[in-house]
Amino acid sequence: MKISIITVVYNAEQYIKYCIESIINQSYPDIEYIVIDGGSTDRTLEIIERYLQYITHFKSEKDEGLYDAINKGIKLASGDVVGLLNADDMLINNEVISEIANAFTIYPGVEAVHGDLNYINPANMKVVRQWRSYQANRIDVEKGWMPAHPTLYIKRELFQSYGNYALNMGTAADYDLILRYFHTFNLKAVYLPFLMVNMRLGGLSNRNILSLWKAMKFDYKALKRNKIPKALLVLLRKKLSKLNQF
Repeated sequence: MKISIITVVYNAEQYIKYCIESIINQSYPDIEYIVIDGGSTDRTLEIIERYLQYITHFKSEKDEGLYDAINKGIKLASGDVVGLLNADDMLINNEVISEIANAFTIYPGVEAVHGDLNYINPANMKVVRQWRSYQANRIDVEKGWMPAHPTLYIKRELFQSYGNYALNMGTAADYDLILRYFHTFNLKAVYLPFLMVNMRLGGLSNRNILSLWKAMKFDYKALKRNKIPKALLVLLRKKLSKLNQF
């Protein structure tokens, strides 16, 4: 089973080395690694060039943002399964992809897997939040649940059937895709109860109060678009569920 991993990067010279090394050091042998750069102007491209022998596909060009770049990566992917690892994130150890591939083998009919992640302080690498998920269903989605997106690995064929990341959903494009896959199409996913990813804090949706407000508006738009009942209540539950991560 081939696993395609997509890294989207733009001006991440501080972190890209650690992201790449966490992938190329995986014990699993059949990884297709795709790096999509948005036209970085710092030392990111120089660092990536050191690892080109390990990268299956590399593209550097202007894009329409994070999710446009992810869609480009999905288009290039040829693996049975597709996962994402952002430039400032790292796989927790060298066995993560082996565990993921094994899960697709042992669980009949599984279409996706997901696990746990840590949010870490980029300054000192200390754990700030812990996202621990569980085996969920469509009803849990209606109550505000969602998997940790950086831990989500999906059968590639489903992107052709259910669609890619919507470019008109702002920072909620990942939430919109999760609602579409898990609720609308009732994706058969398995929760793997182990830590997969260290994710540095400081993403697009949580930089300041204004970005948090915009993120909430996009989340609400995603809920309405996917016809989730009682969207405002679900949005509140989604936000409150994060409190126990601290």
